[in-house]
Amino acid sequence: MNPFSSGTRLRDMIRAIRACKTAAEERAVVRKECAAIRDAISENDQDYTHRNLAKLMFIHMLGYPTHFGQMECLKSIASPGFPEKRIGYLGLMLLLDERQEVLMLVTNSIKQDLNHTNQYIVGLALCALGNICSAEMARDLAPEVERLLQFRDPNIRKKAALCSIRIIKKVPDLAENFINAAVSLLKEKHHGVLITGVQLCTDLCKVSTDALEYFRKKCTDSLVKVLKDVVNSPYAPEYDVSGITDPFLHIRLLRLLSVLGQGDADASDSMNDILAQVATKTESNKNSGNAILYECVATIMSVEDNGGLRVLAINILGRFLSNRDNNIRYVALNMLMKAVTVDSQAVQRHRATILECVKESDPSIRKRALELVYLLVNESNVKPLTKELIEYLEVSDLEFRGDLTAKICSIVEKFSPEKIWYIDQMLKVLSEAGSYVKDEVWHALIVVITNASNLHGYAVRSLFRLVQTVEQETLVRVAVWCIGEYGEMLVSCTGMLDIEEPITVTESDAVDIVETAMKTHSFDLTTKAMCLIALLKLSSRFPPCSQRINDIIVQYKGNLVLELQQRAIEFNSIIQKHQNMRSTLLERMPVLDEATYSGRKAGSVPPGISTSQGPSLPNGVAKPAAAPLVDLLDLGSDDTPAPSSSGGDFLQDLLGVDLSPAASQPGTNQVQKSGTDLLLDLLSIGTPPAQSSSTSTVEVLPSSQDNKSSLDLLDSLSSPTVPPAQVSSRTSSVGSSPMMDLLDGISTSPSTPATEDNGPAYPSVVAFESNSIKLTFNFSKQPGNPQTTVIEANFTNKLQDVITDFVFQAAVPKFLQLHLDPASGNTLPASGNESITQKLRVTNSQHGKKSLVMRTRIGYKVNNKDVLEEGQISNFPRGL
Repeated sequence: MNPFSSGTRLRDMIRAIRACKTAAEERAVVRKECAAIRDAISENDQDYTHRNLAKLMFIHMLGYPTHFGQMECLKSIASPGFPEKRIGYLGLMLLLDERQEVLMLVTNSIKQDLNHTNQYIVGLALCALGNICSAEMARDLAPEVERLLQFRDPNIRKKAALCSIRIIKKVPDLAENFINAAVSLLKEKHHGVLITGVQLCTDLCKVSTDALEYFRKKCTDSLVKVLKDVVNSPYAPEYDVSGITDPFLHIRLLRLLSVLGQGDADASDSMNDILAQVATKTESNKNSGNAILYECVATIMSVEDNGGLRVLAINILGRFLSNRDNNIRYVALNMLMKAVTVDSQAVQRHRATILECVKESDPSIRKRALELVYLLVNESNVKPLTKELIEYLEVSDLEFRGDLTAKICSIVEKFSPEKIWYIDQMLKVLSEAGSYVKDEVWHALIVVITNASNLHGYAVRSLFRLVQTVEQETLVRVAVWCIGEYGEMLVSCTGMLDIEEPITVTESDAVDIVETAMKTHSFDLTTKAMCLIALLKLSSRFPPCSQRINDIIVQYKGNLVLELQQRAIEFNSIIQKHQNMRSTLLERMPVLDEATYSGRKAGSVPPGISTSQGPSLPNGVAKPAAAPLVDLLDLGSDDTPAPSSSGGDFLQDLLGVDLSPAASQPGTNQVQKSGTDLLLDLLSIGTPPAQSSSTSTVEVLPSSQDNKSSLDLLDSLSSPTVPPAQVSSRTSSVGSSPMMDLLDGISTSPSTPATEDNGPAYPSVVAFESNSIKLTFNFSKQPGNPQTTVIEANFTNKLQDVITDFVFQAAVPKFLQLHLDPASGNTLPASGNESITQKLRVTNSQHGKKSLVMRTRIGYKVNNKDVLEEGQISNFPRGL
């Protein structure tokens, strides 16, 4: 016999395909077989139709196209014999899906078969309909399926129930037609029919709220009774699985009760007793029992509050964590993560077991347990939990160390009870897994250290001890930064705490640490750049080592890395040529605002504090576009100030210097539309415009003389203030260059602090005045809060026309926080007859160091024309 004729048996074709050694041989065999089947179809060979369809189904499962055999399936379904119908329906379910248009042709055949006298043919039609039913077929055949739910044979009722689930998912509008039939199925004694009826009720509840309410009122008690009968039923061999009667029915009933009890107190009360009975009587030494217990726990967590049941459920999950099966432990951890939000105290009792799961070898369990531990941490248990996690960090696998480190850092930062504990824990993490610590973590550590003035010495000494034995790069960065800032406290042992051991460190030892870090080849550019800055600062802290430090820096003047080369040239210039101002220039960094940093890192502003980096927008005014200068320097978050032609106040905030008071006179209009181009001046781009004698001028060193490149402004300026005595040096020049010396040209005018608790009386200030608007500020202080200034703004109309749609906006630098109350109105009468008032509250985090400065924008309409006026206010009284 021809091996590829239509008479070839299916097993012979399978042997031929499996005997192929290459994909090309397999394709050739399939191609020949498909050609033989096509010939048989074209010749209308009825003798081997069933065999050809069986071959097509096998070829389809191998992934080859078999669309040419679809019509043969329809013909087989239409034939009167059961064998032909069986193979036809099987081919229909495999070769077609609900998206095929040809499926519409089979609807009539299925309808006839659903009404057939042979129950086996009815079963074939129900199976096919339950697998490939489309929305159109569902609408056409739903009445027949609904009728079959009452069929005499239980197998047909079971298949009809499964087919009904498919129909209501495709057409939810038909759900109400099946409610009564589904209720009748819940009274079945046959477990196969009962389980499909329960599933049908569950799906009806999901697609129809009416069905959900109906089942809650009519069926909850009967379902509880059914579950009780199943739980207490004697041994039944046909339903027994590992000594438990029908665990599948158990689980389906529990899931339906979960749906009914969710959000309904009455339904939940009626099922409390049976849930407790299932939870206590079910054996947990078999997998089937554990499945029932898990579903029971899920149901308890879903229904309305019952404290005792929930504690029982969480204890079951705690037992699951001690099981040897990793799958059971994983699902228990998953469920406990949901239970934490409901009853955290009950989950806390299993904390020790959960911590043991963190140390498991299975990565899935480790990760899930770590996430659960993170949810369990609070202020009362943060210390023991962190201690356990850090101890495990020392021996954890490398692939798990990244996740573990991130969670520990987050826990320490979020729940730290005191700063000294925070510093200690972070240093342990940095020493154990420094390479896995993200940049924002060690940045936050530096911020905390700067804010803990009583711990500066302790921190730098602890870092000095660690960095001698540990070479983690992030730890070295923090250590180098602290040695540069607090090096003299390291040498003099300033601020020694009782818990510290005495340590003797010389100035040369501190320099050695930084020099060693510079020469470590594995460290990157950022670390070496920080080392250069630390050396520069130590040259001011340790004058005897100044020459040695300069020699180290000079070695990098020819470095191939441009960044290091530029820093070395600039820092060498500072040490050699600017002795008179080096100590002032290299003062300690100002205290960083911890709250502001945390809020910016979290991506939001802390509650109760309005945005200080952006304009307040009263009366629902749309947010203006961000200023290009702010975008360029990345000075703010999403709430950026309104655009303006001058960047002086932002540069003041960036550099820590006060440029504004010298740039303007009190009572004058601060609108700057020509633009001084201070940014271009700083970057030495182009020729700076001529400046008046009253304007602060900042220049850069010329790059054409003695290999002196322009100084790295942002990295070398670490001091916020320069004594006023040095202001006279602004007129000095370098060589023949007309440009002024940058390092001798930075000064600030520190504010005068208030001398009384209630604050002195401050004079009113004309903050802004133009041809149309006059703005006057009146100032007051809150008792006991010198940092906060309350400003009453009065706006007066100088025009002969009425001003409408008045809106006032303001923006301040980052060291200020601004809150605007709503204005008293939005219309200004002509000729100053009435005024609009608006209150502002400004909090100065650098009170006594920096003066207030503000940028304003006033928008209004005059004669239906939009007018926009902008200004910069810096003539605030001293002491604010």
